Amino acid sequence: MDTRALGDTTLLYSHQDKPRIPDLFVAQIIFLKATGQIPMNFGYGLGYGFCFIIIIQSLHMAVLFLKTAYDKLLDGELEEITDALTMSIIFSFSVYAGCYWLLRWQRLLAFLQCISHHYWHHSLPGLSFVCWHRTFVLAKRVTIAWTLACVAGTVLYGLGPLVMGAHVLPLKCWYPFDPLQPYVYELVYALQLSAQIIMGATLGNCSALFVSLIILMCGQFDVLYCSLKNLNYYGRLRACCEVEKLRNEQAALPKISDDELNQYMYCREHLTNLSTLQHLYTQEPAVTLPKALHMAVVQCVQLHRFILDVCKEFEELFNPFCLVKSMQVTLQLCLLVFIGVALLLQGERSTVRILNLAQYAILTFIEVLMFTYFGELLRGHSVRCDEAFGRSQWWTHSVAIRKDILILLANSKRAVRLTAGKFYAMDVERLRSVSVGNVILVLSFIVEWRWSESNL
Repeated sequence: MDTRALGDTTLLYSHQDKPRIPDLFVAQIIFLKATGQIPMNFGYGLGYGFCFIIIIQSLHMAVLFLKTAYDKLLDGELEEITDALTMSIIFSFSVYAGCYWLLRWQRLLAFLQCISHHYWHHSLPGLSFVCWHRTFVLAKRVTIAWTLACVAGTVLYGLGPLVMGAHVLPLKCWYPFDPLQPYVYELVYALQLSAQIIMGATLGNCSALFVSLIILMCGQFDVLYCSLKNLNYYGRLRACCEVEKLRNEQAALPKISDDELNQYMYCREHLTNLSTLQHLYTQEPAVTLPKALHMAVVQCVQLHRFILDVCKEFEELFNPFCLVKSMQVTLQLCLLVFIGVALLLQGERSTVRILNLAQYAILTFIEVLMFTYFGELLRGHSVRCDEAFGRSQWWTHSVAIRKDILILLANSKRAVRLTAGKFYAMDVERLRSVSVGNVILVLSFIVEWRWSESNL
């Protein structure tokens, strides 16, 4: 149990402590606007014009690589074909992501505003409480760190020719003219580099938005579970009864090392200032203990309904995106692993090329892990209401809150499930299938290569 106070308890439990969309989602909105997925605020036409320019930059690279892949299918080597296909998939999905959120940006902003308006900053007070701050910081850090990592990866790939002093383009694709001639080279290089940066920011921020929303929702489940745990204590505090006994119980709470592990996903528990709360509640109309307990359970039911409604809208908003995203990362990872193994078996000596492929493969695998692992976390964490009830000693007041408890427990049996186009869940099973598929691909390639080498 963390014994450090979190600022003024009067403010902590006042109605002035409300989240706002610039606070909860400022990093996500900035990146969405910068990558043209949400129109800028400088006019309707100009905003959409900026979005179309950003999308066209990725679109023209996708078209060029598709043309390159088609040409290489006729007379190119296998590595050149897979290289062109990989970049075609990456830029094509960047175009899809930009268009998808540009068409649904109003629904997305309404969704984020709904979360900001109803998001609980803290649990119901008891001997202890949890607050939202840690989940907010974690979600913001994930968004910034992952997006910058994706942008840095694409920038390092794009700056390779400049670092080595070679007069070549970072992306080798077909052009209807000679891109290496003077002045044209500089323009084409700038277009390729800007398209790479936009692509990295688009892919990174879409994944970070998905993960940060799950982190925030897991934080709301933490707030709900702590509120359920505090039912008995909140009722006694609100009814202003046995306050001295509550102080003694608070002093006997276990230390951090002795406390129960895994009660909460992300939030940390802090001790409550009972004196301040007692003073606040004595200024409000007196209520009986059964009525206070009923009020507490009703608030918990409302919070649980809010979380389930948000998760339902989350699923509706993201399941088409997750379907295409799942296919993109699966194909992309297969191609990258295939190219990497082929280069290693053939004794590739270009360190820059190996590092670039490794970097793309690592970022792609981390992205698969983010979607599947966090989807699994949300599913597993959404069905723990009965555990929180078990810590609340609700049975001592079962007559007063029996009906409310039955409603909440009935709703808590529905696990939150995020899917890809309603076809399959984004969970650890999906990660396992992708990993097994890549292992089979690598093994089959090694066996085929060894067999063909032995025949020679």
